[in-house]
Amino acid sequence: MAPKGSERYMTVRSNGGLNQMRTGICDMVAVARLVNATLVIPQLDKRSFWQDTSTFKDIFNEPRFIKALEGDVSIVNDLPQSLQSVPRARKHFTSWSGASYYEEVKQLWKDHKKLLERLRSRGKFIALHLRYEKDMLAFTGCTYGLSESEADELRIMREKTSHWKLKDINSTEQRSGGNCPLTPEEVGIFLRAMGYPESTWIYLAAGEIYGGDKYISKLRSYFPNLVSKEVLATKEELGKFNDHASQVAALDYIVSVESDVFIPSHSGNMARAVEGHRRFLGHRKTVTPDRRGLVELFDLLQKGELMEGPKFSSLVTEMHKNRQGAPRKRYGSLPGSKGRARLRTEESFYENPFPECICLNGKH
Repeated sequence: MAPKGSERYMTVRSNGGLNQMRTGICDMVAVARLVNATLVIPQLDKRSFWQDTSTFKDIFNEPRFIKALEGDVSIVNDLPQSLQSVPRARKHFTSWSGASYYEEVKQLWKDHKKLLERLRSRGKFIALHLRYEKDMLAFTGCTYGLSESEADELRIMREKTSHWKLKDINSTEQRSGGNCPLTPEEVGIFLRAMGYPESTWIYLAAGEIYGGDKYISKLRSYFPNLVSKEVLATKEELGKFNDHASQVAALDYIVSVESDVFIPSHSGNMARAVEGHRRFLGHRKTVTPDRRGLVELFDLLQKGELMEGPKFSSLVTEMHKNRQGAPRKRYGSLPGSKGRARLRTEESFYENPFPECICLNGKH
Protein backbone atom coordinates (compact mmCIF):
# COMPACT_ATOMS: atom_id res chain seq x y z
CA MET A 1 0.00 0.00 0.00
CA ALA A 2 1.17 3.52 -0.74
CA PRO A 3 1.79 5.87 2.20
CA LYS A 4 -1.50 7.42 3.22
CA GLY A 5 -2.30 10.53 1.22
CA SER A 6 0.66 10.05 -1.13
CA GLU A 7 0.08 10.68 -4.82
CA ARG A 8 3.76 10.72 -5.70
CA TYR A 9 5.60 7.91 -7.43
CA MET A 10 9.36 7.73 -7.74
CA THR A 11 10.94 5.92 -10.69
CA VAL A 12 14.62 5.04 -10.58
CA ARG A 13 16.92 4.37 -13.52
CA SER A 14 20.28 3.16 -12.22
CA ASN A 15 23.38 3.35 -14.41
CA GLY A 16 26.99 2.23 -14.24
CA GLY A 17 28.38 -1.03 -12.91
CA LEU A 18 26.73 -3.31 -10.37
CA ASN A 19 27.83 -1.53 -7.21
CA GLN A 20 27.28 1.95 -8.62
CA MET A 21 23.69 0.93 -9.43
CA ARG A 22 23.26 -0.66 -6.01
CA THR A 23 24.44 2.48 -4.22
CA GLY A 24 22.12 4.66 -6.30
CA ILE A 25 19.13 2.43 -5.51
CA CYS A 26 19.85 2.63 -1.79
CA ASP A 27 20.07 6.42 -2.00
CA MET A 28 16.67 6.56 -3.66
CA VAL A 29 15.11 4.32 -1.00
CA ALA A 30 16.05 6.96 1.56
CA VAL A 31 14.71 9.78 -0.63
CA ALA A 32 11.41 7.97 -1.26
CA ARG A 33 10.87 7.75 2.48
CA LEU A 34 11.80 11.39 3.04
CA VAL A 35 9.40 12.70 0.40
CA ASN A 36 6.66 10.16 1.21
CA ALA A 37 6.62 8.70 -2.29
CA THR A 38 5.86 5.21 -3.58
CA LEU A 39 8.97 3.66 -5.08
CA VAL A 40 8.63 1.85 -8.40
CA ILE A 41 10.94 -1.20 -8.68
CA PRO A 42 14.15 0.27 -10.18
CA GLN A 43 15.17 -0.15 -13.79
CA LEU A 44 18.80 -1.09 -14.45
CA ASP A 45 21.12 0.42 -17.01
CA LYS A 46 21.00 -1.46 -20.32
CA ARG A 47 22.72 1.00 -22.62
CA SER A 48 26.04 1.96 -21.03
CA PHE A 49 29.51 0.48 -21.35
CA TRP A 50 28.27 -2.83 -19.90
CA GLN A 51 25.54 -3.53 -22.50
CA ASP A 52 23.74 -5.76 -19.97
CA THR A 53 20.05 -6.65 -20.35
CA SER A 54 19.65 -7.90 -16.76
CA THR A 55 16.58 -6.72 -14.86
CA PHE A 56 16.28 -5.92 -11.15
CA LYS A 57 14.99 -9.39 -10.26
CA ASP A 58 17.81 -11.06 -12.22
CA ILE A 59 20.35 -9.68 -9.73
CA PHE A 60 18.52 -8.70 -6.55
CA ASN A 61 16.21 -10.73 -4.32
CA GLU A 62 13.10 -8.70 -5.17
CA PRO A 63 10.70 -10.23 -2.58
CA ARG A 64 13.23 -9.68 0.19
CA PHE A 65 13.87 -6.12 -1.01
CA ILE A 66 10.15 -5.36 -0.76
CA LYS A 67 9.72 -7.12 2.59
CA ALA A 68 12.74 -5.40 4.15
CA LEU A 69 11.19 -2.00 3.47
CA GLU A 70 7.67 -2.80 4.71
CA GLY A 71 6.39 -0.03 6.95
CA ASP A 72 9.07 2.40 5.76
CA VAL A 73 8.70 2.71 1.99
CA SER A 74 5.85 1.63 -0.25
CA ILE A 75 6.96 -0.25 -3.38
CA VAL A 76 5.15 -1.19 -6.59
CA ASN A 77 6.32 -3.13 -9.63
CA ASP A 78 5.21 -0.47 -12.11
CA LEU A 79 3.39 2.81 -12.36
CA PRO A 80 -0.42 2.63 -12.34
CA GLN A 81 -1.79 2.24 -15.86
CA SER A 82 -3.47 5.61 -15.62
CA LEU A 83 -0.09 7.33 -15.14
CA GLN A 84 2.04 5.48 -17.68
CA SER A 85 1.12 7.73 -20.59
CA VAL A 86 0.95 10.94 -18.56
CA PRO A 87 3.90 13.37 -18.72
CA ARG A 88 5.44 13.58 -15.24
CA ALA A 89 7.42 16.25 -13.51
CA ARG A 90 10.97 15.15 -12.89
CA LYS A 91 13.21 15.82 -9.92
CA HIS A 92 16.77 14.55 -9.44
CA PHE A 93 17.77 13.51 -5.92
CA THR A 94 20.97 12.59 -4.10
CA SER A 95 20.93 11.09 -0.62
CA TRP A 96 22.46 8.64 1.84
CA SER A 97 20.88 5.34 2.75
CA GLY A 98 20.35 3.41 5.96
CA ALA A 99 20.85 -0.14 7.21
CA SER A 100 18.67 -1.57 4.45
CA TYR A 101 21.70 -1.23 2.14
CA TYR A 102 23.39 -4.06 3.97
CA GLU A 103 20.22 -6.04 4.69
CA GLU A 104 19.45 -6.32 0.98
CA VAL A 105 20.69 -9.61 -0.41
CA LYS A 106 21.74 -10.20 -3.99
CA GLN A 107 19.80 -12.53 -6.21
CA LEU A 108 21.50 -15.78 -5.35
CA TRP A 109 22.78 -17.74 -8.29
CA LYS A 110 21.18 -21.17 -7.99
CA ASP A 111 24.55 -22.86 -7.83
CA HIS A 112 26.59 -20.23 -5.92
CA LYS A 113 26.47 -22.22 -2.74
CA LYS A 114 28.20 -24.98 -4.78
CA LEU A 115 30.90 -22.47 -5.76
CA LEU A 116 31.58 -21.58 -2.13
CA GLU A 117 31.60 -25.26 -1.19
CA ARG A 118 34.17 -25.97 -3.87
CA LEU A 119 36.36 -23.19 -2.51
CA ARG A 120 35.91 -24.11 1.15
CA SER A 121 36.64 -27.77 0.47
CA ARG A 122 40.19 -26.60 -0.20
CA GLY A 123 40.44 -24.71 3.10
CA LYS A 124 40.40 -21.02 3.92
CA PHE A 125 40.66 -18.68 0.97
CA ILE A 126 41.33 -15.07 0.00
CA ALA A 127 39.02 -13.23 -2.39
CA LEU A 128 41.23 -10.95 -4.46
CA HIS A 129 39.52 -8.11 -6.30
CA LEU A 130 42.21 -7.64 -8.95
CA ARG A 131 41.29 -4.50 -10.88
CA TYR A 132 43.89 -5.06 -13.56
CA GLU A 133 41.37 -4.78 -16.36
CA LYS A 134 41.57 -2.84 -19.59
CA ASP A 135 38.94 -0.22 -18.72
CA MET A 136 40.48 0.48 -15.29
CA LEU A 137 44.00 0.86 -16.66
CA ALA A 138 42.80 3.09 -19.50
CA PHE A 139 40.68 5.25 -17.19
CA THR A 140 43.43 5.75 -14.60
CA GLY A 141 46.21 6.11 -17.16
CA CYS A 142 48.28 3.46 -15.38
CA THR A 143 50.77 1.85 -17.74
CA TYR A 144 53.60 0.80 -15.41
CA GLY A 145 55.13 -2.46 -16.57
CA LEU A 146 53.26 -2.47 -19.88
CA SER A 147 54.76 -2.46 -23.36
CA GLU A 148 54.70 0.68 -25.50
CA SER A 149 52.02 -0.79 -27.77
CA GLU A 150 49.85 -1.71 -24.76
CA ALA A 151 50.21 1.81 -23.33
CA ASP A 152 49.19 3.25 -26.71
CA GLU A 153 46.16 0.95 -26.85
CA LEU A 154 44.98 2.18 -23.45
CA ARG A 155 45.62 5.83 -24.37
CA ILE A 156 43.53 5.48 -27.54
CA MET A 157 40.71 3.86 -25.58
CA ARG A 158 40.74 6.74 -23.08
CA GLU A 159 40.73 9.36 -25.84
CA LYS A 160 37.80 7.69 -27.58
CA THR A 161 35.67 7.33 -24.44
CA SER A 162 33.81 10.65 -24.43
CA HIS A 163 32.51 10.54 -20.84
CA TRP A 164 36.03 10.12 -19.44
CA LYS A 165 36.96 13.77 -19.07
CA LEU A 166 40.65 13.42 -18.13
CA LYS A 167 42.68 12.52 -21.20
CA ASP A 168 46.30 13.56 -20.59
CA ILE A 169 47.54 11.51 -17.62
CA ASN A 170 51.08 11.09 -16.29
CA SER A 171 51.35 7.41 -15.46
CA THR A 172 54.41 7.83 -13.22
CA GLU A 173 52.69 10.47 -11.11
CA GLN A 174 49.55 8.33 -10.88
CA ARG A 175 51.52 5.38 -9.59
CA SER A 176 53.66 7.31 -7.10
CA GLY A 177 50.49 8.95 -5.78
CA GLY A 178 48.95 5.56 -5.04
CA ASN A 179 46.26 5.98 -7.69
CA CYS A 180 47.05 2.89 -9.74
CA PRO A 181 45.84 -0.67 -9.11
CA LEU A 182 48.60 -3.00 -7.99
CA THR A 183 49.93 -5.16 -10.80
CA PRO A 184 49.49 -8.95 -10.51
CA GLU A 185 53.20 -9.30 -9.70
CA GLU A 186 53.00 -6.56 -7.03
CA VAL A 187 50.03 -8.34 -5.45
CA GLY A 188 52.11 -11.53 -5.24
CA ILE A 189 55.00 -9.71 -3.58
CA PHE A 190 52.61 -7.99 -1.17
CA LEU A 191 50.76 -11.16 -0.12
CA ARG A 192 53.99 -13.06 0.47
CA ALA A 193 55.35 -10.18 2.56
CA MET A 194 52.14 -10.24 4.60
CA GLY A 195 52.94 -13.81 5.55
CA TYR A 196 50.54 -15.78 3.37
CA PRO A 197 52.10 -19.14 2.41
CA GLU A 198 52.50 -20.34 -1.15
CA SER A 199 49.73 -22.90 -0.55
CA THR A 200 47.08 -20.20 0.06
CA TRP A 201 43.97 -20.52 -2.08
CA ILE A 202 43.03 -17.28 -3.84
CA TYR A 203 39.75 -16.64 -5.64
CA LEU A 204 40.16 -14.10 -8.43
CA ALA A 205 37.14 -11.76 -8.24
CA ALA A 206 37.70 -9.89 -11.47
CA GLY A 207 36.85 -9.54 -15.10
CA GLU A 208 39.27 -10.26 -17.93
CA ILE A 209 42.81 -9.44 -16.77
CA TYR A 210 44.62 -7.16 -19.20
CA GLY A 211 47.36 -9.03 -21.01
CA GLY A 212 45.93 -12.38 -19.92
CA ASP A 213 48.38 -15.03 -18.80
CA LYS A 214 51.33 -12.77 -19.65
CA TYR A 215 50.70 -10.87 -16.42
CA ILE A 216 48.54 -13.17 -14.31
CA SER A 217 51.25 -15.85 -14.53
CA LYS A 218 53.48 -13.57 -12.44
CA LEU A 219 50.96 -13.71 -9.58
CA ARG A 220 50.51 -17.46 -10.07
CA SER A 221 54.28 -17.95 -9.71
CA TYR A 222 53.90 -16.75 -6.11
CA PHE A 223 50.56 -18.45 -5.42
CA PRO A 224 49.84 -21.40 -7.73
CA ASN A 225 46.44 -22.07 -6.08
CA LEU A 226 44.91 -19.12 -7.91
CA VAL A 227 41.40 -19.91 -9.17
CA SER A 228 38.54 -18.08 -10.83
CA LYS A 229 34.86 -18.80 -11.41
CA GLU A 230 35.83 -20.08 -14.86
CA VAL A 231 37.93 -22.78 -13.15
CA LEU A 232 35.52 -23.63 -10.33
CA ALA A 233 32.29 -23.69 -12.35
CA THR A 234 31.38 -25.67 -15.44
CA LYS A 235 30.74 -24.06 -18.80
CA GLU A 236 27.08 -25.00 -18.43
CA GLU A 237 26.84 -23.32 -15.03
CA LEU A 238 28.43 -20.13 -16.35
CA GLY A 239 26.59 -20.20 -19.67
CA LYS A 240 23.49 -18.51 -18.23
CA PHE A 241 25.61 -15.45 -17.44
CA ASN A 242 26.77 -14.80 -20.99
CA ASP A 243 26.29 -11.10 -21.82
CA HIS A 244 25.15 -10.37 -18.24
CA ALA A 245 28.14 -8.59 -16.72
CA SER A 246 26.16 -7.34 -13.72
CA GLN A 247 25.12 -10.86 -12.76
CA VAL A 248 28.73 -12.04 -13.01
CA ALA A 249 29.77 -9.10 -10.82
CA ALA A 250 27.07 -10.13 -8.32
CA LEU A 251 28.61 -13.60 -8.14
CA ASP A 252 32.05 -12.14 -7.39
CA TYR A 253 30.43 -9.87 -4.80
CA ILE A 254 28.85 -12.81 -2.95
CA VAL A 255 32.09 -14.81 -2.88
CA SER A 256 34.03 -11.73 -1.76
CA VAL A 257 31.66 -11.06 1.14
CA GLU A 258 31.81 -14.71 2.23
CA SER A 259 35.59 -15.14 1.90
CA ASP A 260 37.93 -15.58 4.85
CA VAL A 261 39.94 -12.53 3.76
CA PHE A 262 39.07 -9.89 1.18
CA ILE A 263 41.82 -7.90 -0.53
CA PRO A 264 41.17 -5.26 -3.22
CA SER A 265 44.07 -4.19 -5.45
CA HIS A 266 42.41 -0.80 -6.00
CA SER A 267 39.73 1.25 -4.31
CA GLY A 268 36.47 1.42 -6.23
CA ASN A 269 32.72 0.96 -5.91
CA MET A 270 32.88 -2.82 -5.42
CA ALA A 271 35.87 -2.71 -3.07
CA ARG A 272 34.17 -0.13 -0.86
CA ALA A 273 30.81 -1.91 -0.91
CA VAL A 274 32.32 -5.29 -0.02
CA GLU A 275 34.41 -3.79 2.79
CA GLY A 276 31.35 -2.06 4.25
CA HIS A 277 29.24 -5.21 3.98
CA ARG A 278 31.94 -7.24 5.72
CA ARG A 279 32.15 -4.64 8.49
CA PHE A 280 28.39 -4.86 8.93
CA LEU A 281 28.59 -8.66 9.21
CA GLY A 282 31.07 -8.47 12.09
CA HIS A 283 34.16 -6.68 10.82
CA ARG A 284 35.39 -9.59 8.75
CA LYS A 285 39.05 -9.31 7.78
CA THR A 286 39.61 -6.94 4.86
CA VAL A 287 43.19 -5.99 4.03
CA THR A 288 43.36 -2.67 2.18
CA PRO A 289 46.79 -2.19 0.56
CA ASP A 290 48.53 1.12 1.15
CA ARG A 291 49.34 1.58 -2.52
CA ARG A 292 51.36 4.76 -2.11
CA GLY A 293 53.52 3.25 0.61
CA LEU A 294 53.92 -0.03 -1.24
CA VAL A 295 55.06 1.68 -4.44
CA GLU A 296 57.93 3.27 -2.52
CA LEU A 297 58.99 -0.16 -1.26
CA PHE A 298 58.55 -1.80 -4.68
CA ASP A 299 60.77 0.84 -6.25
CA LEU A 300 63.47 0.16 -3.64
CA LEU A 301 63.25 -3.54 -4.55
CA GLN A 302 63.61 -2.72 -8.22
CA LYS A 303 66.68 -0.54 -7.54
CA GLY A 304 68.28 -3.29 -5.47
CA GLU A 305 68.28 -1.07 -2.36
CA LEU A 306 65.96 -3.50 -0.55
CA MET A 307 65.54 -7.26 -0.82
CA GLU A 308 62.52 -9.50 -0.26
CA GLY A 309 62.89 -11.15 3.11
CA PRO A 310 62.35 -10.53 6.83
CA LYS A 311 63.15 -6.80 6.72
CA PHE A 312 60.87 -6.17 3.75
CA SER A 313 58.07 -8.25 5.33
CA SER A 314 58.42 -6.33 8.59
CA LEU A 315 58.03 -3.01 6.75
CA VAL A 316 54.95 -4.23 4.86
CA THR A 317 53.19 -5.78 7.86
CA GLU A 318 53.85 -2.72 10.02
CA MET A 319 52.43 -0.52 7.25
CA HIS A 320 49.21 -2.57 7.25
CA LYS A 321 48.65 -3.36 10.93
CA ASN A 322 45.75 -0.87 11.03
CA ARG A 323 44.39 -1.64 7.55
CA GLN A 324 42.72 -5.01 8.17
CA GLY A 325 39.06 -4.14 8.78
CA ALA A 326 39.15 -3.72 12.57
CA PRO A 327 36.27 -1.65 14.06
CA ARG A 328 36.72 2.10 13.78
CA LYS A 329 34.47 5.08 13.30
CA ARG A 330 33.96 6.40 9.80
CA TYR A 331 36.34 9.18 8.82
CA GLY A 332 34.66 12.57 8.57
CA SER A 333 35.29 15.29 5.99
CA LEU A 334 38.26 17.61 6.16
CA PRO A 335 37.75 20.63 8.46
CA GLY A 336 36.29 23.59 6.64
CA SER A 337 35.22 21.65 3.53
CA LYS A 338 31.72 22.28 2.20
CA GLY A 339 29.32 20.98 -0.45
CA ARG A 340 30.81 18.52 -2.93
CA ALA A 341 34.28 19.02 -1.46
CA ARG A 342 32.95 17.78 1.88
CA LEU A 343 31.48 14.66 0.26
CA ARG A 344 34.69 13.91 -1.64
CA THR A 345 36.82 14.00 1.52
CA GLU A 346 34.36 12.10 3.73
CA GLU A 347 34.63 8.33 3.96
CA SER A 348 31.69 6.69 2.25
CA PHE A 349 28.93 5.29 4.44
CA TYR A 350 28.87 2.25 2.18
CA GLU A 351 32.56 1.64 2.93
CA ASN A 352 32.19 1.95 6.69
CA PRO A 353 28.73 2.02 8.33
CA PHE A 354 30.21 2.24 11.83
CA PRO A 355 28.89 3.49 14.21
CA GLU A 356 25.34 4.34 13.05
CA CYS A 357 24.28 1.25 11.15
CA ILE A 358 26.19 -1.35 13.13
CA CYS A 359 25.20 0.01 16.54
CA LEU A 360 21.54 0.03 15.56
CA ASN A 361 21.79 -3.68 14.80
CA GLY A 362 23.66 -4.57 17.97
CA LYS A 363 26.82 -5.60 16.10
CA HIS A 364 30.06 -4.27 17.57
